Amino acid sequence: MYLYSLTLQQATGIVCAINGNFSGGKTQEIAVARGKILDLLRPDENGKIQTIHSVEVFGAIRSLAQFRLTVTPLSYETLEFAAPFSSDQCAEGVVSVAGDALRIFMIDRLGETFNETVVPLRYTPRKFVLQPKRKLLVIIESDQGAFTAEEREAARKECFEAGGVGENGNGNADQMENGADDEDKEDPLSDEQYGYPKAESEKWVSCIRILDPKTATTTCLLELQDNEAAYSVCTVNFHDKEYGTLLAVGTVKGMQFWPKKNLVAGFIHIYRFVEEGKSLELLHKTQVEGVPLALCQFQGRLLAGIGPVLRLYDLGKKRLLRKCENKLFPNTIISIQTYRDRIYVGDIQESFHYCKYRRDENQLYIFADDCVPRWLTASHHVDFDTMAGADKFGNVYFVRLPQDLSEEIEEDPTGGKIKWEQGKLNGAPNKVDEIVQFHVGDVVTCLQKASMIPGGSESIMYGTVMGSIGALHAFTSRDDVDFFSHLEMHMRQEYPPLCGRDHMAYRSAYFPVKDVIDGDLCEQFPTLPMDLQRKIADELDRTPAEILKKLEDARNKII
Repeated sequence: MYLYSLTLQQATGIVCAINGNFSGGKTQEIAVARGKILDLLRPDENGKIQTIHSVEVFGAIRSLAQFRLTVTPLSYETLEFAAPFSSDQCAEGVVSVAGDALRIFMIDRLGETFNETVVPLRYTPRKFVLQPKRKLLVIIESDQGAFTAEEREAARKECFEAGGVGENGNGNADQMENGADDEDKEDPLSDEQYGYPKAESEKWVSCIRILDPKTATTTCLLELQDNEAAYSVCTVNFHDKEYGTLLAVGTVKGMQFWPKKNLVAGFIHIYRFVEEGKSLELLHKTQVEGVPLALCQFQGRLLAGIGPVLRLYDLGKKRLLRKCENKLFPNTIISIQTYRDRIYVGDIQESFHYCKYRRDENQLYIFADDCVPRWLTASHHVDFDTMAGADKFGNVYFVRLPQDLSEEIEEDPTGGKIKWEQGKLNGAPNKVDEIVQFHVGDVVTCLQKASMIPGGSESIMYGTVMGSIGALHAFTSRDDVDFFSHLEMHMRQEYPPLCGRDHMAYRSAYFPVKDVIDGDLCEQFPTLPMDLQRKIADELDRTPAEILKKLEDARNKII
């Protein structure tokens, strides 16, 4: 006997429902689960709910979860055609045509903004610079209280020999019967898993590495000897064009932090690029009295920040030649940026100092500084009068020299105003203005001005100690400033934080937030209930779809 089954009336009991954008565009829709039926509902012009799609899933629907479809750039070759592909070896892949090649690939981390390539290093990376011709990375690495790679390997072999096992962690050779191949097994005592062995705290290990970022291969690795640690690095072109682009590395010998800070000596190494920039050759090294934490090229010479001293060096045959210096900085110089004849110095505790070099007098003068003490962790030069900085309490800020004051200093032919003007507040005679203040909530370790899209405007990118990457993008119209300011205000009122802390108090944890819109808060607008979205949109004289479009446009300007 054969029977014909037919459902005469679909289930009417709603198991669960969510709202969002499910069919593209910016129209709000509702996804409803009725038993094994999934309906997609959309309001029409009159406000009535219409079913635009219905599908039977042949299974019990227990819950629904909302997600957003986003467009993420693909870091791959240009594809002419692409289509979904699935097989036993490639469950969820893409088959594509690129030129005259047919390619099948998988996307491992779909949804992540950036892709990354991990290159293992020998020690902790401190700083890196770009070799200008071959676009190679020069990385300085150093660790305190550690052994060199050769010492670790020698101690490892000694440990295995004493234990009577092979280097792979297994027993003697007579135990490996039946032709077992032990090479494919992982090292059971790897340093990456159990940690690197510790040495006495006075011992430092350091190296200089040249890395090709295209192939992720190391072309040169120089191990520093005699308990030296590299702290700073820069490329420099001296007036003498005999060697071309050189590499300057600041090191310190026998550095100790406890019971009090102490060191044997500091050095500035000068290296020459050989083998088309793939290797280094030491020209000479110059001993200095402090730790060279900052190095920078300036008008065919080398600027060095050695403790509280800013010093200008020129290249000599056997060592660097001291030309002039300024000893009036309050604590320790940790960053130096230059533009034309201006020098922007970052102090570890007292924010930024604006300096000027007068070649006719061969003198360095401080003509402006910040009146607010800042423990700098990162800095970047924005324009002729503006500097961006971050402190160790999680604040990002911008300071700017007033326009009239900047013009007055540049139009002073004799430099008498800089030289003889009386200082204020135990500092420089002029003070910079704070134009931007924002509390990120994490210690910012680097700042860089860059454009993440081809032909797009530049943004200030920042990275934090916990691994997050953020951007500060400048508005180009007053209308956008007014719109996002009001949207942020309504989001603060209508969508308070989960833990109850006031959003304004958080972003103003150390200094009042100034001229920064919190994009993370504004982008929570699509997660609000639909009635709350309409309420905020009515206050802004817009529709929810228009607000979502503005948020998407703001993100697309950055990435």
